[in-house]
Amino acid sequence: MSVLLFTVIVLAGAFLAGLVGSLTGLGGGVIIIPLLTLALGVDIHYAIGASIVSVIATSSGSAAAYVKEGITNIRIGMFLEIATTISAIFGAVITVFINPSYIAVIFGLILLFSAAMMLKKKVDHSDTDASGKIAGFFKLNGSYPTEAGEKKYGVHNVIGGFVMMFFAGIISGLLGIGSGALKVVAMDNIMRIPFKVSTTTSNFMMGVTAAASAVVYLHRGQIDPGIAMPVTVGVLLGATIGSKILVKAKTDKLKVIFAVVVVILALQMIYNGLSGKL
Repeated sequence: MSVLLFTVIVLAGAFLAGLVGSLTGLGGGVIIIPLLTLALGVDIHYAIGASIVSVIATSSGSAAAYVKEGITNIRIGMFLEIATTISAIFGAVITVFINPSYIAVIFGLILLFSAAMMLKKKVDHSDTDASGKIAGFFKLNGSYPTEAGEKKYGVHNVIGGFVMMFFAGIISGLLGIGSGALKVVAMDNIMRIPFKVSTTTSNFMMGVTAAASAVVYLHRGQIDPGIAMPVTVGVLLGATIGSKILVKAKTDKLKVIFAVVVVILALQMIYNGLSGKL
């Protein structure tokens, strides 16, 4: 395969990944890594390196809009990033010591979890009860704009959310994905933050988490510009267009279709991992 053909295929695949990823909330990494490893035969470590760069780009672009709208809780994001950045570096460091086949299996399992979370009915776990002592000390409680005006919310179980963020960071550094599903679980289910705030704050955190682990991959020479460039450009373009479509589109059916695709990719990754093909 020529370099030009490879670049065109990666660019087109990354564009589709960014487009569908933004419409479903999973991000492009869940498609990019299977595309590079299963379809194009790229070493999984280089696929992860390229995915990490794309996560930084897409998070930086979309997070700014949510911060401007006042939905993202920057204080919570900065506080929880202490856990995700440290653990992301750890995850990126240990990936070189783990058999690529095991990484593929772990990636497949995370994909299955992400697909399940995507189809799960969203329940607003937030409340206006007084925040916990730790949340009160760090002033993590906040509010976000709604059609009825500003809605305040309390923050609970900060320690539980902090611990979950350590796990999310390790997975992010190990697999090169944003781990948005795990971050939302930490903030939405454990800390009982409004789902809208959880998803936007998670998006805000992804870029910082990915940047921390990207340093490790860059130092090891596992971020190949020839792969990372078309991946980043494609995902960024797809995510930008997807965010505009999202305003008017009904994504329920799309999420079901995408979940099926993700499950198929997950099973393929697990199978290849267990059979030693990666």
